[in-house]
Amino acid sequence: MTTSTRPERILIVGGGYVGLYTALRLQRKLKTGEATVTVVEPQSYMTYQPFLPEAAAGAISPRHVVVPLRSVLPKCRIVTGTVEHVDHANKTATVELIGGETYPEPYDLLVVAPGSVARTLPIPGLAEWGIGFKTVEEAIALRNHVLEQLDTASSTRDPSIRDHALTFVFVGGGYAGVEALAELEDMARYACRYYHNITPADMRWILVEASPRILPEVGEDMGRYTVAELRRRGIDVRLNTRLESAVDRHVVLSDGTELDASTLVWTAGVKPSPMLLSTDLPLDDKGRLRARATLEVDGVPGVWTAGDCAAVPDLTKPGEEFTGPSAQHAVRQARVLADNIVARLRRQPQRQYRHKYAGSVASLGLHKGVAQVYGIKTKGLPAWFMHRTYHLSRVPTVNRKMRIMAEWTLALMFRREIVSLGSIEHPRAEFEYATRGDRRRTG
Repeated sequence: MTTSTRPERILIVGGGYVGLYTALRLQRKLKTGEATVTVVEPQSYMTYQPFLPEAAAGAISPRHVVVPLRSVLPKCRIVTGTVEHVDHANKTATVELIGGETYPEPYDLLVVAPGSVARTLPIPGLAEWGIGFKTVEEAIALRNHVLEQLDTASSTRDPSIRDHALTFVFVGGGYAGVEALAELEDMARYACRYYHNITPADMRWILVEASPRILPEVGEDMGRYTVAELRRRGIDVRLNTRLESAVDRHVVLSDGTELDASTLVWTAGVKPSPMLLSTDLPLDDKGRLRARATLEVDGVPGVWTAGDCAAVPDLTKPGEEFTGPSAQHAVRQARVLADNIVARLRRQPQRQYRHKYAGSVASLGLHKGVAQVYGIKTKGLPAWFMHRTYHLSRVPTVNRKMRIMAEWTLALMFRREIVSLGSIEHPRAEFEYATRGDRRRTG
């Protein structure tokens, strides 16, 4: 008589870079009946964040920078919800669905990759007026907001309201802050041609960075060039400067500057997801999961981690303890992670993650960029082309690649679309206005 064994249950917490690419590789490499894969993610899609600045500027449709999990992971079970607690001692995760229902999700092998969240500070007014830049929803909202400010400035007769609307403050000089500011300033500069009473010189764009340099990933020389390029475009770059207060949209900087701004974008770094605090897994002093080079959680067999939430040893740089929180590392770590899970199932040896950082590319608006790849420094149009080419190669699925390429091709032949759809953030506003008169008649 034969006995059957059930497939191993693999639970993946998070559907970002690590979660999606791990699941993609597992569904290709696992044999039928060898294991089941469940992915728990609050959104039903993965966002390719390096293209968010272009989505905000209208160069790419927002729906093309997201990847629907269910369509690309047909062999996996997708649960739209959040993991509230992990009890690894009993190999159970508590999942809260989007409807509020909670239930226990048992597992045999676990991948913890919830990613990161914005690292905020207790600055007065920041929580009330700040805008983040980590999600496609924030990118869409920021695009609509910037264009609405141009409409406001063009329509008002009050000089103070006009100045307030045309002042844009970005805090954080990393990838997200610099690319978002550069793309949106480029878009707004173009949009000015459609306003009879607004010129690019009327707008005030300010980048605030607490350290003495921006874009440290592209090297010191390219960082200095970026500062010079932004200042040449009239952007006010403040280095060694901090945001002190933003109460009632009145911005106070550490260098003594005070101004009113309708737009405050916060991109000053990230921190590991707070979800990790609700586990019984080992964390380091920065709240990251302690990982081995095999991407297994240190001292916890059967649990793997990678990406922003993990402290992964960097075997290529003995002097630097951990790999950086970049998409480049996350995607490559996911492949090794998936292979090691398959090796564990088949009782084969696991391999260590080792990848030498190739370099960085950054966009500074249409046809402008900086890059340092394998020690080669590039700027302007070649760097911008490298940025697009590299990230296009990393977007999951041929479907998404072709759609993005089609949009870029069409953009060569037609003008930018400059329209604010801010009303989509309040879809019931028109209906509520229509019913207001009915209530007055029946009241």
